[in-house]
Amino acid sequence: QAQLVESGGGLVQPGGSLRLSCAASGLSSLNGYAIGWVRQAPGKEREGVSCFSSSKRPPYYADSVLGRFTISRDNNKNTIYLDMSDLRPEDTATYYCAVGWDIIGSACRDLPERYQTWGQGTQVTVSS
Repeated sequence: QAQLVESGGGLVQPGGSLRLSCAASGLSSLNGYAIGWVRQAPGKEREGVSCFSSSKRPPYYADSVLGRFTISRDNNKNTIYLDMSDLRPEDTATYYCAVGWDIIGSACRDLPERYQTWGQGTQVTVSS
């Protein structure tokens, strides 16, 4: 059974940067799975932030983070990362790593409810 553990959240000032990590266990490889980051702010719906639908395709990004966030993966470590820069107060949320199968293309960003396994989340707070 897959398990995901996020780390790297915290408090940062507007304009600052953070790096989130998500280590996956219980999977022989991330290849063949969609994996990505989903965030949820209090009182708001979940939002797909960035994801890989497969290891062979470029990642997807939400318009709200395009150019500021970068997702990457280390297949040897079964780990994905989210490098966040130029952070804004509206980026404040709990960030979840999620993995799933049979999630095609941009659905990994647009339909986060399709992920089968979720991490516990890590809080990101952007405030002065």
